[in-house]
Amino acid sequence: MNARQLQIVQLVNERGSVSVSELSRITQVSEVTVRQDLNMLEKGSYLKRVHGSAVSLESDNVEARMQARFPLKQGLAEYAASLVNAGESVFIEGGSTNALLARYLADDDSITIVTVSHYIAGILKNSRCEVIVLGGLYQKSSESVVGPLTRSCIQQVHFQKAFIGIDGWHSDTGFTGKNMLRSDIVNAVMAKDIESFALTDSSKFGLIHPYPLALDKPFRHLITDEGLLPEYRSALEKAHTRVHLVPEKISGVA
Repeated sequence: MNARQLQIVQLVNERGSVSVSELSRITQVSEVTVRQDLNMLEKGSYLKRVHGSAVSLESDNVEARMQARFPLKQGLAEYAASLVNAGESVFIEGGSTNALLARYLADDDSITIVTVSHYIAGILKNSRCEVIVLGGLYQKSSESVVGPLTRSCIQQVHFQKAFIGIDGWHSDTGFTGKNMLRSDIVNAVMAKDIESFALTDSSKFGLIHPYPLALDKPFRHLITDEGLLPEYRSALEKAHTRVHLVPEKISGVA
């Protein structure tokens, strides 16, 4: 890795996401050269490329993560929105696909969205739906609230469905999360024994992260894309999770 590439990695890790044009300006090389650097750095697992930008592998930035596989996530969110009935209250956890789901539900004034995500609350500020934002310790990196106060708030509100983003799933561990406090909030939601949906693209499967999710009450549904391996689907269905595979023509993937 040369000095310029090291500078790129440091910038991306500091900011979470940096555009190709800005990297070109900062490093004083062409955008073509920056893209070549990003290709090499992605192969070395130093960062992740998305459309027009580079993203930190550890980034919690919702806008940055939304750019990765955007058409597919949009399709998953649209499908998830079709499962919400008029008049329902739904819990939507943080994350990029969940943010897109909130956008699809925004104009239905009969729906109430309950969320821990201040990012999602922000994109719903001009919406017609009702929005309940729970309290708690503000986690700046993810723009979500966590902790005992958030757990208490979850116990005080009622909703029919919950849509949860997950970081990993493996047949040895089940669903897992990267962040301890956010995983704790997910488990508080799952303890309510409502109709629960894991909403995620298939790239998360086969991965193991430190914090278990939904051990006592498994997800009733999984919404993902057709990239899910058949053996993973079989294992999930044996665990009584209904798997919804969104076809490519819906998700927008060519």
